[in-house]
Amino acid sequence: MKGLLTGLTLLVAGMSVSQAQQKIKYVEYDLPNGLHVILHEDHSTPIVAVSVMYHVGSKNEDPSRTGFAHFFEHLMFEGSANIPRGEYSNFVEKAGGALNANTSQDRTFYYDLLPSNQLELGIWLESERMMHAKVDSIGIATQREVVKEEKRQRVDNQPYGSFQAEIMKRAYTVHPYQWTPIGSMDDLDAAEEADYVNFYKKFYIPNNACLSIAGDLDIKATKKLISAYFSEIPKGADIVRPSIVEPVKTTQVRDTIFDNIQLPGVMMAFHSPALGTDDAYAMDMLSMILSQGSSSRLNKRIVEEEQKAVYVGAFPFPLEDPGIFIALSIANQGVQPNEVESSIMDEVAKLQTQLITENEFQKLQNQIENDVVGGYSSQAGIAENLAQYYMYYGSTKLINTEIKKYRAVTREDIMAVATKYLTVNNSVVLYYLPKQ
Repeated sequence: MKGLLTGLTLLVAGMSVSQAQQKIKYVEYDLPNGLHVILHEDHSTPIVAVSVMYHVGSKNEDPSRTGFAHFFEHLMFEGSANIPRGEYSNFVEKAGGALNANTSQDRTFYYDLLPSNQLELGIWLESERMMHAKVDSIGIATQREVVKEEKRQRVDNQPYGSFQAEIMKRAYTVHPYQWTPIGSMDDLDAAEEADYVNFYKKFYIPNNACLSIAGDLDIKATKKLISAYFSEIPKGADIVRPSIVEPVKTTQVRDTIFDNIQLPGVMMAFHSPALGTDDAYAMDMLSMILSQGSSSRLNKRIVEEEQKAVYVGAFPFPLEDPGIFIALSIANQGVQPNEVESSIMDEVAKLQTQLITENEFQKLQNQIENDVVGGYSSQAGIAENLAQYYMYYGSTKLINTEIKKYRAVTREDIMAVATKYLTVNNSVVLYYLPKQ
């Protein structure tokens, strides 16, 4: 009876989530200069999210000039020919809005959240960033120090903060994913003003960008504003993207990193499929079985039952080209890293040899649907997802249909990807140990 009640509860929960999910309507088109535009009209709140996603990340950098994509995330707030230096953010904040940006290996994303009566302000600001941004010696020198301080805080002086960089440079031998977006401070120092100007002219162009706006707007009026502010920006040269294919990994890489930490850490990475592939959806679901929530397999066993670790987690790091799957843990005092690694791999082996239970699978489906709906709970989330589906996947309609990709994954598919990707020979294992 208890099993039946549990099953009914999960079924009802799944039905409520599905019913809550509503189709997101949008309009998309291209300007003559190549700028792709996506508009979503929603009058539920008097807010608009104006965003621009540029198809440039750390993988597009010159190997001797790493860190440029992330550096420009900062530099693009310096101002423009028509915006005084340091005033870009003030325009948004004085209008009662907020703004931010982020950079990955594959793209750079900017967004402005504004009251809907300030829509034109957001469109103007982003057009200024694309056409007239200040890329000069003053701004470059200022932002170099900002980026250096960010690296000191987030990487150099953060316990285990270097793990991503240490993993990536061992996981990739030829692909530009081998360096992280923060890049090299030496490369930024060595670069001349002309290097920065050329990067801006090459990548910050309309035919390498997606303008995505969501919220309390009128489609017809917004199109007129976009035409007025963006149509005269000239199209740039076609961009040649990296075509390097990372060879299949056949030998495990193991290493030890001594860090300013108190507890040992175990950092593991496995090559994994690219975004949008069927295997990527299965890997995403596999990670949730291993580590989403306190009742997940890794946490329940290694943290709660065996008490070998104070934290354990696993998550996919999917990228436009094949990425990595990461499993990491911070060991308890007196526990050796190999003990934690052994328990992690034992749970992986179970996924490779035993189908997950029907109850686990139903719970997983409910979690997926809840996460999908949650991702569209804000106008900023909708704007970003619309841009990503277009830019990464080449299909904006996935914002309404991607859930079908997850639903198509079977228990057998999850076992298959665990067997295919989570192998010893396909792994990088790093032990983080306290400095003597």
